Amino acid sequence: MDPVNISKQSKTSSDNLGQSTLFNIYKKLPYTSLKIDTYFLAYEEIFKKYIDKKITFIEVGVLHGGSLFMWREYFGPKARIIGIDLDPAAKELEKHGFEIFIGSQSDKFFWENFYSKIGKIDILLDDGGHVNDQQIITLNEAINNTNDGGVIVVEDTHTSYLRSFGNPSKYSFINYSKFLVDAVNSRFTDTNIKMNNNFNKKIYSINFYESIVAMNIDSKKMYKCFCVK
Repeated sequence: MDPVNISKQSKTSSDNLGQSTLFNIYKKLPYTSLKIDTYFLAYEEIFKKYIDKKITFIEVGVLHGGSLFMWREYFGPKARIIGIDLDPAAKELEKHGFEIFIGSQSDKFFWENFYSKIGKIDILLDDGGHVNDQQIITLNEAINNTNDGGVIVVEDTHTSYLRSFGNPSKYSFINYSKFLVDAVNSRFTDTNIKMNNNFNKKIYSINFYESIVAMNIDSKKMYKCFCVK
C-alpha cells in the first residue's frame, strides 16, 4: 500500500475512534487500563444493546481497575460490574463499589464456586492471561452460566498465533472457536456432523473480529424444524 493510502486509512480509523463513546470514556479513566484501539468499535457493536439495562457484567483480568470504571460509566447505574483477577491486590477496587473475586481462570473449581455465589451472568469479557487453556476453560464454564441474550467475549485472540503462548497449535483458542462453528451448524438434523454437547444448544451465533471472538448465547433462538408434510 502506498504512503498516501496508508495516511488516509489511518485518518479514517482515527475519525471512527474519535466518535466512539467508549473510547472517549477510556481516555479519561482515573486508573490504568491497557486496551488495543481497534477493540473499541468492536466493543460498541457487541455491547451497545446492554446500555442502561439491568445486567451482570464480568471482566476477567482487571489489572489496575481502569476498565471497570469504563464499563460502569458505559453501561450505566443498573449494571452490576464484577472483576476477576489472580492478584489479591485487585481487592482494593472494592472500595470503589466493584465486586472483586480472586482466583485462577484456568481452575474449574474456582468457576464453580464463583457462579454458585453470583448466579447467571449477561456478559463475560475475558482479558485475562490469554493462554489457550485459560481462554477455553473460561468460555466453557461461562456458556451454561450465561443468560439467554447474553454474550461471552474473548479478546487478544491473536495469541493463538504466537509462539510465546505455545501456538500455533491444534489446541489454540481460535481452533477451538472453529470447532464451535461446527457445533452451531450441526444442529440441523440432516447434517453428517453430529456433535452432541451442551454448547451447541446454547451458542446461537459466533462473531469474529480483529483479535476478538464473541459467542452469542440464546437457546430460545435455536434451530427448530417446522416441516410441512
